Amino acid sequence: MSEILEIIMVVSFGASWPLNVMKSYRARTTKGKSLAFLVLIFFGYICGIISKLTAEHFKWYVLFFYVLNLIMVGTDLLLYWRNYQLDKKAEQKA
Repeated sequence: MSEILEIIMVVSFGASWPLNVMKSYRARTTKGKSLAFLVLIFFGYICGIISKLTAEHFKWYVLFFYVLNLIMVGTDLLLYWRNYQLDKKAEQKA
């Protein structure tokens, strides 16, 4: 039962990431984004994955959702870097 509740928690947290990634892609700017927040969330998912891999009773289906969320946050981090570069170019033009 605890694994099911954990999956619900991780899915609830992760449900907004695809929308956030799309918003970052379309916005083409870092304004309104927090790099520190993204890095902390990314680090948190890495810790969650490590905890699942070192658990005595390993459940792959719980790990799947952690990895999926890590990929989404990682994608948003890459978009942050792209948007940061675009912001720098826009500043140089102005």
